[in-house]
Parts: sequence; C-alpha cells; structure tokens
Amino acid sequence: MFKVYDYIMYGMTGVCKVIDITNEKFANGEKRDYYVLSPIYSENTIIKTPVDNKQIPMRKIISKVNVTSLINDIPNMETIWIDDEKIRNKQFNTMLKSGKCEELIKLIRSICSNKEYIQSIGKKLHNVDEKIMKEAERLLHEEFAIILDISPNEVTSYISSHIPQ
Repeated sequence: MFKVYDYIMYGMTGVCKVIDITNEKFANGEKRDYYVLSPIYSENTIIKTPVDNKQIPMRKIISKVNVTSLINDIPNMETIWIDDEKIRNKQFNTMLKSGKCEELIKLIRSICSNKEYIQSIGKKLHNVDEKIMKEAERLLHEEFAIILDISPNEVTSYISSHIPQ
C-alpha cells in the first residue's frame, strides 16, 4: 500500500502524487479505501482510485540508483523489430502498458533504430509506431524527471550525457 506523499506511476496517466487516502461509504453500506492522486504533469486533475484496483497498474517510482543503472545498461539493451505490423503493434502496446522503465527504453530504442533505417531508404515511420514511441518517451521522461529533479524536457539530454561510451 502506498502512503500519502508517495510518487507513483499510475497506468498510462504517468507520475502521480498520492495526496490522500480516503474511506468511502456506498449506499449499500460497503466501505472502500481510495487513493486520491494528483497527476504531476496535468494541472487541476484529481483521480480517485480504489486501493485494491487491479485493472490499472500502479507502482512506486523507481529510485535514483535504478535510473543510473538503467542508463548504464542502455548500450546493452536489445532492440526488437517485428515486420508484421499487427503483431508489432500488439507487442509494442503490451510493452508500453507494462509501464516498466526497461520495457519503455527497449521500445523507444527499437522504434528509433528502425526509424533511422527507414529514413535511410527514403521511407517514413508508421504513425502508430511514432505515437507509441512518443507515449513511451512521455512516461519515461516524467518518471526520470521527478527522480532526477529536472524537467521532462531535459531528460533526453541527461540520458545522452550519462550513457557510457
């Protein structure tokens, strides 16, 4: 269970701060605990979600040590590419929805490396792949930004300057 003031990743919403934990009573007398979440990069939004919500993945953000470790591992991370667009889309969406930083990095690297190849032969990346990559970058950048105490816009340059050569 999370505590008030914890930063968490909440599904595809991104980084949220737990601002309260409430107990709601329903008309049938049932009581349920809820997290009250404030998305960090979405002003004036409050989310209430059951503490035992199994449908939307929630996890505590990773530590700075884990961020450093992930960045150090980037050169060794595999990239994947599936030529069949439907299968690729399904696989990439599964990786995206996992919300795991390592999966998001693999996803971004895989699409980026394929984008470079596609552009070198005069073609354009599929819109679906571009959208998935942008969403993966948003989630990863939000989480890293909170941990590193920088803005999401600074994350790419931070990672670039800290990847081992």
